[in-house]
Amino acid sequence: MLLIHCPYCEEERPEAEFRHAGEAHIARPQNIAEISDEEFERYFFIRSNPKGLVFERWRHIHGCARFFNAARDTVSDRFLKTYKAGEPKPALDGEG
Repeated sequence: MLLIHCPYCEEERPEAEFRHAGEAHIARPQNIAEISDEEFERYFFIRSNPKGLVFERWRHIHGCARFFNAARDTVSDRFLKTYKAGEPKPALDGEG
């Protein structure tokens, strides 16, 4: 079973307690009502989906219920680092 470290609870818990919440560090447009349909599509639907290092949002749904960010390798499914929402994206080896 995959264990995920919750940076708020400060413990590793089974993956069944968590939910994936998409790509991390996506900036919401300042005035979303005024952007074009193409800009809205890019913001809402288009994600990078690379092979290797990704930064994702997760939620500890069956624990503290808080959102946090994680750096994960999509090839090995290994979590390299988890960190609280709002903290800056960490610099990690293998990041392009």
